[in-house]
Amino acid sequence: MVKLLFTYEDRDKGEEALARLVGEKRLASERDDTATVYNLFGVASWGNLYRLGLYNLNEFEALIRRRAAHQEYDKERFVSLLSVLQYVAKQYDLQIPSHWL
Repeated sequence: MVKLLFTYEDRDKGEEALARLVGEKRLASERDDTATVYNLFGVASWGNLYRLGLYNLNEFEALIRRRAAHQEYDKERFVSLLSVLQYVAKQYDLQIPSHWL
């Protein structure tokens, strides 16, 4: 099932993002007053959200890697990002992987 993942104001950026997604996907334009926006629909998965560069998932990945390697990492930032990801999980009906916690 596809869900709205992001909205772009630029068609080229929307098409670039569309190419990065895996699974069912589409880009739909919508005209509002004098502006056109491009709604990106796709399978809501952590992988697709990561590919789009959303919700600081790349930064969160780096923190997880540092934590797993028993290296120093910013615990406050980790908790902050995890809080956002818990909200995202609820919005898209996703499970947070146990190794993220």
